Amino acid sequence: MITADQHRTQALNRDDAVGRLVALLAAAAVPPKPRRATRPTLASKQRRLDKKTQRSGVKRLRTGKPDME
Repeated sequence: MITADQHRTQALNRDDAVGRLVALLAAAAVPPKPRRATRPTLASKQRRLDKKTQRSGVKRLRTGKPDME
């Protein structure tokens, strides 16, 4: 809902509301920019694999029976 109470007269407020509605519709009519597919960099792949290896090491330490000495 668009309201307008900037001006003293109803006609000016109506014109203001219509102008804002037209601007809103014009902005909505512009199609979105298409997304360009990108590939992850080699460094980001390596960081991800390093973190996975580190996490799997933590989980590996949790498994197994505790030592009874």
